[in-house]
Amino acid sequence: MTSLAGAELEMALEPVGATAPQRLDNPAARLLPIATTLLATVISIQPARIPGYAALTPAFTLMAVYHWTIYRPDLLPPLSLFLVGISQDLLAGAPPGITALILLLARATVIRCRRRFVNQPFPFVWAGFTMLTGAAMLFLWTLHCSLDGVLVDFRGTVFRAVLTISIFPIASYLLGRIQRTAMGAG
Repeated sequence: MTSLAGAELEMALEPVGATAPQRLDNPAARLLPIATTLLATVISIQPARIPGYAALTPAFTLMAVYHWTIYRPDLLPPLSLFLVGISQDLLAGAPPGITALILLLARATVIRCRRRFVNQPFPFVWAGFTMLTGAAMLFLWTLHCSLDGVLVDFRGTVFRAVLTISIFPIASYLLGRIQRTAMGAG
């Protein structure tokens, strides 16, 4: 890796919007968190065919919610998350409300711990996402077992969590770059 590419990667993984969020006068930039979260929803409903496993999808929507709740929670209100979650459930054919519940619980959890993640190095932010993903996937698995009345195979849940956690650095990098470009943060 060249030093320029290494410096760019390091800069992209630095925290953005570290202190109080700047006031944005650009309406397009204000819609960026909702737009990227909706895009993550569309991507999340596309199954990844992995040999030996059922069609699994990383929780891209959870990644977007985590990022924006840390860096610009003011631009991703709970009502928007509720609507995004309901939309994802309807598009994926899941019982309406499950994803909305997960996203709202994730937002509430991250909001409570937000100050711990702002201005921290990326590995710390990633560790927080790892814990959030583990809790969200365990909650989803428990909810599905309760709703279906059967014990759902836990291996798919673990694999989806690992896949989500593994892809998070790429999503975080892209969201950070989008945020810096559109909002002038950092």
